[in-house]
Amino acid sequence: MVMCSSVVLLMIVLTLDAAIITSAVLHTPIAEEEAHALLSWKRSLSHFSNASDLHSWNVSNPCIWGGTVCNEEGSITEINLPKQALKGNLTHFNFSAFPNLAVLTLSDNKLNGSIPSLIGNLSKLTVLDLSINGLVGSIPAEIGHLSKLTSLVLSSNNLTGSIPKSLGRLINLRDLRLRDNILEGGIPSTLGKLENLLRLDLSRNFLSTDASNVTNSSIPSELSQLARLQLLDLSQNRLAGSLPSQLGQLQSLNTLYLYSNHLIGRIPSSLGQLRNLTVMSLQNNLFDGEFPKELCELTLLQELRLSTNQLNGPLPPQISQLKSLLILDVSYNSLIGPIPLELTSLIELTQLYLRNNRINSSIPNELGQMLQLEVLDLASNNLIGPIPSTLGSLTKLTHLFLQNNRINGSIPKDLWSLPNLYQIDLSQNQLVGKIPNDYCNMEINPTVINLTNNMLTGPVPSDTENSSPQLFREHLCLKVRNSPSSEIVHHKGSTKTVMLRGIIIGISLVAVCMVSVLFWSLVFLFYKQRMSNKQIGAAARKHGNIFSIWNYDGVIAYEDIIDATENFDFKYCIGVGAYGSVYKALLPSGQVVALKKLHNWERENSTFDRSFANEVQVLTKIRHRNIVKLYGFCCHPRCSFLVYEYLEKGSLFEILRDEAEAEKLNWKKRVNIIKGISKALSYMHHHCSPPIVHRDISSNNILLDSKFEAHVSDFGTARLLQPNSSYRTVLAGTFGYIAPGK
Repeated sequence: MVMCSSVVLLMIVLTLDAAIITSAVLHTPIAEEEAHALLSWKRSLSHFSNASDLHSWNVSNPCIWGGTVCNEEGSITEINLPKQALKGNLTHFNFSAFPNLAVLTLSDNKLNGSIPSLIGNLSKLTVLDLSINGLVGSIPAEIGHLSKLTSLVLSSNNLTGSIPKSLGRLINLRDLRLRDNILEGGIPSTLGKLENLLRLDLSRNFLSTDASNVTNSSIPSELSQLARLQLLDLSQNRLAGSLPSQLGQLQSLNTLYLYSNHLIGRIPSSLGQLRNLTVMSLQNNLFDGEFPKELCELTLLQELRLSTNQLNGPLPPQISQLKSLLILDVSYNSLIGPIPLELTSLIELTQLYLRNNRINSSIPNELGQMLQLEVLDLASNNLIGPIPSTLGSLTKLTHLFLQNNRINGSIPKDLWSLPNLYQIDLSQNQLVGKIPNDYCNMEINPTVINLTNNMLTGPVPSDTENSSPQLFREHLCLKVRNSPSSEIVHHKGSTKTVMLRGIIIGISLVAVCMVSVLFWSLVFLFYKQRMSNKQIGAAARKHGNIFSIWNYDGVIAYEDIIDATENFDFKYCIGVGAYGSVYKALLPSGQVVALKKLHNWERENSTFDRSFANEVQVLTKIRHRNIVKLYGFCCHPRCSFLVYEYLEKGSLFEILRDEAEAEKLNWKKRVNIIKGISKALSYMHHHCSPPIVHRDISSNNILLDSKFEAHVSDFGTARLLQPNSSYRTVLAGTFGYIAPGK
């Protein structure tokens, strides 16, 4: 009994001692100053979420607060507050009060204002993450004083100015991400001193050429000194000039993104030395010359994207060495020659894009051996011969594009047995015969089957009741199920065909089928010439977007749009104007878009088709953060519409006319709006080819997103300035997503 009492007494003494020691630690001058600094910053915030860790910040001990970590002395070493809906700025954050802070993470909040230069006082900081906020202003050069920094992430803000050269002092940096801002100027050559850097992401900015750069490239050759670099992403900027051959020295690199810039010249053969590379994306540039056979030495490569450049010559036979390749995209170039048989040995390939080249061979039977293929795109080449029946072996195929070639023969019945086929386009070829009845037995009802502009004859199988007649127009007799008389309807594509209607109606179906092949061939050539003159140049594929595959007939995602708006029910209408109505649509993917549906009487205008085409031609060539994005379009006899990004705040005109909303638009926001408009117009005038003059700028045509960033819309009667010629005014479209009253 005595011993038990002694043990209890000892435990009480030890507990009291621990409490006294802890109390002493927590009331050190440093701990008190840190607690006071955080509580003061909390009071400056105008909002934070109900689930925020800041609700626990109501006592004097910061070491037990949510989002904080302390060392043994009770000093804060980490502040982690991501996704807390914090609304405010960093002006009231006392950076000088945290001598031991090593980690500061405030990502994915609603912070605004600039980054104070006092942030350079956090001498022990190793991780700084302020990404996904609304921070503005320049990146303070004082960040270069944080010598222990290993990770600097400032992505997805509205930061402006140039990248500070002082960042080159951060020799311990392993991760540098500045993507998705409004940074301008050149890439500092001092970044080549970051010898420990593993990841460099400067994408989605406005980076161009450094004024001090005397080379012919916007990419400093000093980056080749980053021996440990694994990811380099400089995509979606304004980088120009040639690609430095020294980049081939980045032996540790596994991912290279340089797409959507203005890079020119040949792709350096030295890139074939990047033996650890798994992803190379150089699309949407101005590279020329032949496909570098040295790239075929990258045996670990899984994705190779070189589309939308000016590459010429044939695909090299050495391409068979890329045994790990999953995606090959060389579409929208000027490649010639046949499809090399060596290509068919890439049995792991899942996506093959050869669209819009000058390939002039038949389709190899050996393509049927590429059993992993999910997407096969050979559209818009000079392919001849029949469709190989071996394609019926590609059981994983979901998308097949063979349109706009010179393919002849009949459609192999095995194609209709592919279990996963979702979309097939065989239009604008020389196919003959009938549609096999096997079409009706397909396991998946495709989103689109496009057989237009061929020489197919006979009735469409009666079980195709869910298919759009537009998908089978040109030389097809379509029996429309559930029509009042179940009559045979013959679809036409031009005035010449309309002239034949009386003859066709007057003769029997048997007589139609006996019309000479020569006659139909002549008619087909006439149609193909007319359609090629009207065809809009297809936009480059943007993977992962439901509008990625452009189709002039609007068959892509058409049903989703109809369902999302309940066939354009008025309750989804957010404005009506002279040319059409604007609808807000929530698509199945969760994406919200704005639909500009044109009034039916607009189609009666003789200039409609040209005006609509001009609008699309202009918009598809434009990529700028301050110009409204065009996602897709539909030109259909039943309705025509354009699909744009949805901008939450509406037009500047509507905000200014509302007194309450106008008060929220302070001078700082107004200046930013003016800057955004200026950048958009500067881009149209100086970076579009040919240059574009809007000619209709007004507050009605300035749309604002949730961050009050300006987006120019509605190009109206734009003037396309042709180089080395007199000015000429053309209608570049009048049907954009504009304010309802426009």
